[in-house]
Amino acid sequence: MNSINIKKKIGDNNPIIAQRFMADPYAIYYEGKVYVYGSNDSDSLIAGDNGLYPKNQYSNIKSINCISSEDMLNWTDEGEIQVADDEIKGKKGITKWASNSWAPAVCYNKVPDKVTGEMVTKFFLYFANSASSIGVLTSDSPTGPWTDPIGRPMITHDMPGCEDVLWLFDPAVLVDEDGTAYIYFGGGVPEGKEVNPKTARVAKLNPSMTGIEGEPALIDAPYLFEDSGINKINGKYYYSYCTNWSDAAEAAEGRAQIAYMVSDNPMGPFEYKGIMMKNPGQSEDFSTGAWGNNHHCILKAWDGLYMFYHTPQYEIDLGLKFDKEEGCAYRTTYVDMVSVLDDGSVVVEKMTRAGIKSSVKNYDPYKANRAFAWGEGVRTTDGNPPALVFSGKKSFVGINRARLNGKETNEFTINVIKSNSTGKMHLCAGGITENKIIASVYVPETDSAITLEALLEKSVNGISDIFIVYEANAANAELVLESWSLS
Repeated sequence: MNSINIKKKIGDNNPIIAQRFMADPYAIYYEGKVYVYGSNDSDSLIAGDNGLYPKNQYSNIKSINCISSEDMLNWTDEGEIQVADDEIKGKKGITKWASNSWAPAVCYNKVPDKVTGEMVTKFFLYFANSASSIGVLTSDSPTGPWTDPIGRPMITHDMPGCEDVLWLFDPAVLVDEDGTAYIYFGGGVPEGKEVNPKTARVAKLNPSMTGIEGEPALIDAPYLFEDSGINKINGKYYYSYCTNWSDAAEAAEGRAQIAYMVSDNPMGPFEYKGIMMKNPGQSEDFSTGAWGNNHHCILKAWDGLYMFYHTPQYEIDLGLKFDKEEGCAYRTTYVDMVSVLDDGSVVVEKMTRAGIKSSVKNYDPYKANRAFAWGEGVRTTDGNPPALVFSGKKSFVGINRARLNGKETNEFTINVIKSNSTGKMHLCAGGITENKIIASVYVPETDSAITLEALLEKSVNGISDIFIVYEANAANAELVLESWSLS
């Protein structure tokens, strides 16, 4: 899975995934949870014999990451979706025809069951096979398992209306209130057409959601480069995208900005409105090295409007050792708030390390848990679902704003898959120092799964950040944790 040891500062809620690099984020809200999907940049993250990491090669991206959250602060790793065969990782893909899996777009809709004809809820994941075609996967769940329903690309350059789309990629999808669905895609700048590339398209999806109806319509987006986005806000359709890198774009609105257009119809025509988000490299909270290709997704969930975007800032902060001086372009996903002004304009005022400052609900520790907000010295396994691997003499994950029931809470339980060292797993409230410990479990060396329990030493009532801290007796310790819970 090419997971790396997390190094995410307590109090910084960005990036939302820190154990793998995840680019091109796309988010949905379903039954009380937000699910975020993205290109797995960590498919390139394989150290060479010299111990150095290579420059990210997008051609290596064969899988898609998925994470979820019930509160926008603590995130659960739902694992990888292996779309294409990956010889480097030795994994077979879901599809037999695709060579890459870039920039997913995900939605759910009611469609007729193939056997009964009954209307059932299905999930649809649209992805780019490099820049040559767009495919679709289906599932009964937002976390899979996923299947290839048609066994071939869904959109190709051979289709009418797609011949002049240079880059057939970066899909976005909208399911309207009446169940009618639309897909937006395209990109690229033909020579001499930097101002009006005319390579963005919108098409109506068929009732099965696995094909299009009619010829795609042109979206004449000024200074378009890539990265389609679509949202319905206050009854109007907002199409958003990344501007190109030309001098003309720089003079007009700026390079690699997120621009937007508005229409009364999902198929357009769209009217240009302006810039909603700058490049992350322009943020006061990030370094100038965070400049790069800009990719985004806006999601309405609960009472908020959220902007998910990627940046190489976390790669910079980690200080990983690379063998390419010119930068390595490993991107991962951040989220900040979107504002809709009285005149209908949309703006992201800040891109930050702090991220979302308040949760939509307090975290429930009284169930099997794998979610976390912060951590250090922890990575995830290659599994479904992934487990947490605590490594070294001391490592931890932190959970933001958990609700503790005081005297009603008696026991701390951990489910260990294996451990190569003896040590202790602590539950801490309010910090990771010794005086914050409220329960400790002795962990033996073990090659088999065991469940360990300990009574709480102190009673904590109310809202508190809590931490799962592993202190090992060996420097090379590794403890694989399936889950933990309170009772």
